Amino acid sequence: MNTQDTLQIRIDAKTKKASRKILEELGLDMSSAVKLFLTNVVNRKGIPLDLKTENGFTLAQEQALIAETEEAKQSSKHYATVDALMRDLEQ
Repeated sequence: MNTQDTLQIRIDAKTKKASRKILEELGLDMSSAVKLFLTNVVNRKGIPLDLKTENGFTLAQEQALIAETEEAKQSSKHYATVDALMRDLEQ
């Protein structure tokens, strides 16, 4: 037996208006778009979007870059010349 349930969400008016306009251009109403999204969540067993930070990386990628940068800053090795760096890399 297929029962229907109600879902209420709160969203700012600007986002609602802008998304409604785009969805209408695509031939969808808000309810259908939310149903599509939630159906995809179930089918993929996760968020069906490519979630990225404002820098264009996934959260995990950005955290790794930050950690690597901090590690590099704390490195005790400093080189006076490029030649010295290259000699160290060859070892």
